[in-house]
Amino acid sequence: MSACFAVIDFETSGLSPAVGSRATEVAVVLWQDGRELDSYQSLMNAGVRVPADIERLTGISNAMLRTAPPAARVMAEVADFVGDIPLVAHNAAFDRKFWDHELALLGRQRRQDFACTLLLARRLLPQAPDHKLGTLTRWAGLPAAGRAHRALADARMAAHLLQYLLDTAARQHHRPGLAHAELCQLQKVAAAKVGEFLRPR
Repeated sequence: MSACFAVIDFETSGLSPAVGSRATEVAVVLWQDGRELDSYQSLMNAGVRVPADIERLTGISNAMLRTAPPAARVMAEVADFVGDIPLVAHNAAFDRKFWDHELALLGRQRRQDFACTLLLARRLLPQAPDHKLGTLTRWAGLPAAGRAHRALADARMAAHLLQYLLDTAARQHHRPGLAHAELCQLQKVAAAKVGEFLRPR
């Protein structure tokens, strides 16, 4: 049996906690051996106002957030749900900032690294038209899991993309079952050296 991955996605009120943005929704899909084991999803009321352009993009309204559970409670629940399972996200640099910020507000700290399906796709799927999650989902013929820019749909699409990337490494480079630590290394390898990095040992 291969390792389990926690594939996460945040919807937020803006681009970065550094400018006062907060998480408005979080979802996690626990993924193992090509299938979803479990999931968590919740809106989060962090007391921030969602700008109109982001409301149009995500469909998450300020009215929805007013009745959502407090962000601190949601983040504590989702952190406990994930535990020490290795983390994955598409464009993980974005989700990592919010994961770390929301955890820090609880006095907690992330213990595991993030693998990034965006960085991995750039290395394993250089022939794709671009490496946005929606584009890769359509291009690879992967399941569309619901409305884009909602956390659970995006987490499920990222989980299917993760599996496609693992299968690509197995099929094209004869490296089945790459571990999370290997994915974290691969995403930092120069594109020209991917074949050398993945050469069976």
